[in-house]
Amino acid sequence: MNPRFFCPEGLVPDSEMPLPDAVAHHAERVLRLRVGDEVVLFDGQGGECAATLQSLGKQPVARLGPRLPVERESPLQIHLVQALASGDKMDWVIQKAVELGAAGVQPVAAERSVLRLSGDRAAKRVTHWQQVVVSACEQSGRNRVPQVAEILSLAAYLAQPARGKRFILAPGAAGALARKQAPAGPVEILIGPEGGWSPAELALAERAGCEPLALGPRVFRTETAGLAAMAALQTLWGDYAGIAGDADV
Repeated sequence: MNPRFFCPEGLVPDSEMPLPDAVAHHAERVLRLRVGDEVVLFDGQGGECAATLQSLGKQPVARLGPRLPVERESPLQIHLVQALASGDKMDWVIQKAVELGAAGVQPVAAERSVLRLSGDRAAKRVTHWQQVVVSACEQSGRNRVPQVAEILSLAAYLAQPARGKRFILAPGAAGALARKQAPAGPVEILIGPEGGWSPAELALAERAGCEPLALGPRVFRTETAGLAAMAALQTLWGDYAGIAGDADV
């Protein structure tokens, strides 16, 4: 796969287009690409353009081909609702969630969250996480860029209209995921912090219509739980659902 770069200002297919400074710097200084090398550009609006680097340095330009109708989105829209986690765990979770096909990420402040963010620190962290999303899209081949929403309290998040079916991971919850009915639309999966959801938070979520869900007999770490849940959902109802059957054809 040729190197891929996100151009948020938009693409002009079948033309010579100046490259954004950040893209040119990454191509020339980080990846050591040279004039004549082939790359892929996308702007988040769907599709992508194959391009050839025409010049670098002070006036970086690429020659774009037509916009190709390439989509790599999952048929199942999964929105990850992740309680704030400490250290670099949030970066890891968001990066891998994008690779697994997350349609969006909603960070929430939970009672037992070790990480506490507010004001400018919160805004800067969300901006950083959005760049993590962009990098993950460049690496994984996605041409649509999921959004990281502003940090909300769990109560504020639950007060918003649901996009679709809501599951909240809760160790010991009854009922296997495989026996649940396939959703008719998007899915939201709520993942607790290092210390887990408090009893009050679980009760609040259930009153708001969230269905408790357990993934087997073991308890996952917060940075593992959402990714395991997303992989399971993709296997049942999303990207991976037809793979086994296709292999038999």
